[in-house]
Amino acid sequence: MASHLQNDPVNKSGRLGKIYKAGLAVLLTGVIAAGTISVFAPAVSTPAVAEKQVPQSHSDIQLSYAPLVKSTAGAVVNVYAGRKVQQRSPFAGDPFFEQFFGGQMRPNKPRLEQSLGSGVIVDSSGLIVTNNHVIDGADDIKVALADGREFSSKLLLNDVTTDLAILKIDAKEELPTVKLADSDKVEVGDLVLAIGNPFGVGQTVTSGIVSAQSRTQVGVSDFDFFIQTDAAINPGNSGGALIDMNGNLIGINTAIYSRSGGSVGIGFAIPSNMVSAVVKSAESGSDTFERPYVGATFQAITPDIAAGLGLRQPSGALITDLVEKSPAAEAGIKVGDVITAIDGVKVDNPDALAYRVSTAGIGKTVQMTVLNDGKSREVAVTLAQPPKEAPAREVSGRNPLAGAQVQNITPELARKSGLAPTTRGVVISGVKNNTPAQAMNLKAGDIVRGVNGTAIANVDDLLAVLSAGRSALWRLDIERDGVIYRQFVR
Repeated sequence: MASHLQNDPVNKSGRLGKIYKAGLAVLLTGVIAAGTISVFAPAVSTPAVAEKQVPQSHSDIQLSYAPLVKSTAGAVVNVYAGRKVQQRSPFAGDPFFEQFFGGQMRPNKPRLEQSLGSGVIVDSSGLIVTNNHVIDGADDIKVALADGREFSSKLLLNDVTTDLAILKIDAKEELPTVKLADSDKVEVGDLVLAIGNPFGVGQTVTSGIVSAQSRTQVGVSDFDFFIQTDAAINPGNSGGALIDMNGNLIGINTAIYSRSGGSVGIGFAIPSNMVSAVVKSAESGSDTFERPYVGATFQAITPDIAAGLGLRQPSGALITDLVEKSPAAEAGIKVGDVITAIDGVKVDNPDALAYRVSTAGIGKTVQMTVLNDGKSREVAVTLAQPPKEAPAREVSGRNPLAGAQVQNITPELARKSGLAPTTRGVVISGVKNNTPAQAMNLKAGDIVRGVNGTAIANVDDLLAVLSAGRSALWRLDIERDGVIYRQFVR
């Protein structure tokens, strides 16, 4: 069966290899074979596991993973996401052909594509975790259990930044599940099993060890914090389970590092603590995963910065900006402080800090270890809900911004737009056709920084300046992609 990865790879290190979202095999309708039924049957209990130790004898080497597989494989499912793709005629848009055949040219029938991935049942009522990239853009999502039964599923929550999605099926009975473990207790060298449906061949189990913890800068999602494993992970494994020797879920297999798209022994899984936080959001009825709000901008500590701050090693997250009256500011954190740990767990970089905050949850009070001038102190920070986005307002009147829809930049809007959480000002969220704003080539995402020399802090400031009276010469300061452009309009 021929298959290929749907998502474009991200080249992370030139000649060495690429990061692939593990497990997205895109196939046309009818290509997926029907015989992908697991031979594993769920068992009732999880076998007890002795204290960790290396093999001591020949008999130890002959031990089998079979009891562990039987107790967990029934909770790993196959996920088929179908999406309709409109095929465009190669002659569409050609003036010659449209002139002669325009009235007769009919659009081709939509083609149905299916993406293949895996999922894990985490609640006996039918709650399933998979990767967002497996079901992204799907019109129909089906789930096939290990015993061969197939169900239509409902998408409860999907989150692009964590690359997680929560599905729900109604099986009319209790389903086998895998218990979520505490991924913070996972250690490098621990034995693990990866279970999924690679290449659509059927449920497959591979073994390996945890190669590394807290992997960042992988480039798979906005939240870079992964468990690395050498257990073989291939296309179709996305959303599958990474199981520890207690039969518990420690991660959701998500991506591989490879030259060709096949497994070379470097796979990445989203830690179960992040999975648990997203599942709780879905169980609460939310269709989105809200991250706690801190109200600060963080920077990684480089060796040069560490030397300048008098740090012994380049580790931690440097505070470069703060929002007034934010949780961080209210707790007494200041610009120039370095966060080195949260609740006693070391923070190596801003990605690790974002992970710790996200898994703690909204409303939780965390203890941040703060370093400044060589002195360390503990600061209690209560993680708040992000300020809600203000509704967009349309600019009218005789001015060059007429026809633009504008919003105040809130921390949540800044996150969605890829801006620093402390970014303030007015962002253009939309532009109507045939308006002065469109004539100026303004587009969604542009930030209005100033009008006629007046700095713009919010929408009220902007509307007040624009309504003050027609100007003979308008001067606009517009920020786009981090660069400020000055435009003059008569």
